[in-house]
Amino acid sequence: MSVANPRIVLVRPQYSGNIGAVARAMDNFGMQSLALVNPAPVHRQQAEMMAVHAREILDTMQVHTSLRAAVADCGLVLGTTCRPGLYREHAVPLRTLAPMLVAATTTNRVALVFGPEDSGLSNEDLRCCHQLLTIPTNSTYASLNVAQAVVLCCSEIFLAAQSESENLAPSFAVAERQEVMYEKLKNALLQIGFLHKDNPEHLMLALRRLFGRAGLEERDVRILLGMARQIEWYAGCGWRLPGVTTTSQSVGHEREPALTHHG
Repeated sequence: MSVANPRIVLVRPQYSGNIGAVARAMDNFGMQSLALVNPAPVHRQQAEMMAVHAREILDTMQVHTSLRAAVADCGLVLGTTCRPGLYREHAVPLRTLAPMLVAATTTNRVALVFGPEDSGLSNEDLRCCHQLLTIPTNSTYASLNVAQAVVLCCSEIFLAAQSESENLAPSFAVAERQEVMYEKLKNALLQIGFLHKDNPEHLMLALRRLFGRAGLEERDVRILLGMARQIEWYAGCGWRLPGVTTTSQSVGHEREPALTHHG
């Protein structure tokens, strides 16, 4: 299998030297796509000193104002974390995820997301990540420099790509389509009281983790969008319309055309 080439995304990086060191690590393992999200002012000379021969990656790196925009065209978005917490408890060791990540790059754009040097990814950042990975370290001091974390990830991905396996991953719905679906689903679940109006993201993050682990293809997204529309319609007193039945068979029959026309 050829070298996988996921997009490396640095969220709010603070030090230009680290950006250069990340570029060098990427070049060491044959990766070229680098994106920054709301970086501190980038001092090109400092970045180039650490990038050494990887200046072309700095020349082509993209800068975005939001993580959502940086991964909008990606079918699989993996966030990195070393912190404990309710929203991070399902993080999987990098070595376990690497073969799946490599397979996914054959049919999808894949992003690997790293947080700022002082705090890592926030809970809000995690909303854009379909799955979470972690790098096993000594529990007494788990935090890695961002460039160190990138080089370890790139190395694992490079090694996994050397496998003779040619397994192909499904083609997942791009992140922006999934975000549209999550927004529609959140609004629908708020209308029926399934989500708490003061903190809907608490349970929505759990749903994101559930669907993220499953991997959503485009048809899955269309089905969930159709389900959300049906919930909104019903919650808006659609059930009061004359002649409308509420059996699951009837609802399923009525919604299938909506998936075709509005997906």
